[in-house]
Amino acid sequence: MRIPDAMEDPLDPDFAYLFEPTARPPCQLYLISPPDVGGEFPGRLERALDGGPVAAFQLRVKGVDQHEAARLAAPLQRICEARKVAFIVNDDMGLAKRLGADGVHLGQGDGDPREARALLGASAQIGVTCHDSRHLAMDAGDAGVDYVAFGAFFPTTTKETSHRPDPAILSWWSRLFEIPCVAIGGITPENGRVLVDAGADFLAVCGAVWGHAGGPQAAVADFVRLLSEERGRG
Repeated sequence: MRIPDAMEDPLDPDFAYLFEPTARPPCQLYLISPPDVGGEFPGRLERALDGGPVAAFQLRVKGVDQHEAARLAAPLQRICEARKVAFIVNDDMGLAKRLGADGVHLGQGDGDPREARALLGASAQIGVTCHDSRHLAMDAGDAGVDYVAFGAFFPTTTKETSHRPDPAILSWWSRLFEIPCVAIGGITPENGRVLVDAGADFLAVCGAVWGHAGGPQAAVADFVRLLSEERGRG
């Protein structure tokens, strides 16, 4: 049986279920920062982490130079280290190297993951945005990344997006490949179930946590309850 190429027709939602599933750990939470991480934000991050287990925190700041980004990162990195949460830098492998971060997340225009590996070392966690493309995901896997990210699965105001994958891409990836996959884009405790069931290893969340009416601690607790439920078909 031939695996469909990424450039062919959309993936049949049932295609992945022709293959035996691999054993995978429970889905985990991957927290992404809002654009403004100054002022009182370190306290907000601490409250978010009080809500339950978080696997990783990604620093995503735009429009500041590396010196300012490093200044803003310092208290957040200390909080993550104390809570044993992986501290990931978005887009900038140079900043990740400067901070001694746990890893870097690269968009399609942010450099070669092989270059990031050479710069950051074998233990760094390197992820790559793959949008809705199986071809990009397989290329990233060949380049030795630690995870691939698909999305945006739902409408989001966090960043401009032009890709809307079907959850079937998570099932396809998780059935055929061992490298973890991250689902991102407009995910909430109310709509995230379908992504967990499809095979997401991580839910990457931003607005649903920092914009939650009850505060970030309540938001994380809501996600933790979702992730504590048993996986469905995926």
